[in-house]
Amino acid sequence: MFTTFMVIKTRKKMDRVCGLDVHKDSIFMCILTESAERTEEVFGTSTPELDRLRDVLVEHGVGKVAMESTSIYWLPVWRVLIADFELKLVNPSIRQLPGRKSDVKDAHWIAVVLQKELIRDSFVPGPVIQQMRQYNRRRFALTRNLQRAEQALDMVLQRSNIRLSNYVSDIGGKSMKKVLNALSQGETDTDILVALVHRRIINKHGKDTIRASLTGIVSCADRDMLCMCLEEAVLYEGQIKICEEKLLQLCMQYYERELELLQSVPGIKQLSAACIIAETGADMSYFQNAASLVGWAGLRPRNDESAGKIKGRKTLHGNKYLRIMLIQCAWGASRTRSSAFFLRYNNLKKRKNHNKALMANARKLLVVIWNILASKQGWHMQLSRLKNECFQGPYIYGGIQKHSGKKLRLSF
Repeated sequence: MFTTFMVIKTRKKMDRVCGLDVHKDSIFMCILTESAERTEEVFGTSTPELDRLRDVLVEHGVGKVAMESTSIYWLPVWRVLIADFELKLVNPSIRQLPGRKSDVKDAHWIAVVLQKELIRDSFVPGPVIQQMRQYNRRRFALTRNLQRAEQALDMVLQRSNIRLSNYVSDIGGKSMKKVLNALSQGETDTDILVALVHRRIINKHGKDTIRASLTGIVSCADRDMLCMCLEEAVLYEGQIKICEEKLLQLCMQYYERELELLQSVPGIKQLSAACIIAETGADMSYFQNAASLVGWAGLRPRNDESAGKIKGRKTLHGNKYLRIMLIQCAWGASRTRSSAFFLRYNNLKKRKNHNKALMANARKLLVVIWNILASKQGWHMQLSRLKNECFQGPYIYGGIQKHSGKKLRLSF
């Protein structure tokens, strides 16, 4: 007796989706139905055109929308559509045949991969985090502009043979600013200029050396250039201060608890914690684990292997703003004695160079940040929890577990 089995293949129901290819002055739309029917149209980028795009999507019963964009042109589209649709910002890696690529085909391909769930969306935080990101990234840009303005000031001094920058550690320091203000006002007496320099600098290099470095030939045009560069530097400093105040104000209003928890980690202060929250957000549910966050930030070595040979281990391209801030915090934590990061840095420095050891500490720091924001527990609570899980009765000294006379590395 034979038994016949019938295999019934269940086909997943396709949703009605839309793909958008966003440019500076045009948006190419392609709506794809359950039966693969297409509706294509081109829209402008003005607000009335975006409202018309939303009405067309609502009329066709679209549920999901995926968009690919050049630069930041997706932001206005996102703000108009976010209330009515499930949005995804994607990078579908479109590869059309030469001579057959068009914007309409790109929009159609985005809709196809969205309907078949073959693509993952990018991390787009909420409105508050987006505002915090604007202040944080503007602060980074202003800081770079301030550095350029200070370099321009030094170039004017070098042209006038004023060599004080050779003996100070910071071009934007107090001694340098006092001398620059005096020179811009027409002061050339070396005794008066030497009196404006900090005594520690004079004791280190000698009074005669500092006097010789302040003896130069300053023309009228040089004074005008100094005044302009000084005004530019003051402008940047004022705008940086405003951005920092606005960033901290938003962070204290919406993420006060997270801001306090992050400051318990060695090397992270108030402004650094606010910058980290602005880039990662306070909700760690977007990232499956700490490794996902590390890879998104670009602090993980890439996989570049072929025929069993490793060709490279360079770090990934991630969030550059978060990366810079974490490296600065890791450098501060590495110099904090009796901390896990201090001991880890010194252990790695024995077999790696400074940059690699610092990058490893930055990665560990981000792992700690993920655990703190995910569990809502501070740094000391994390150490206590790991202590109870790993050992019975050891004690911690600077993040290193000691037990039975042996040093054991604490994995955090």
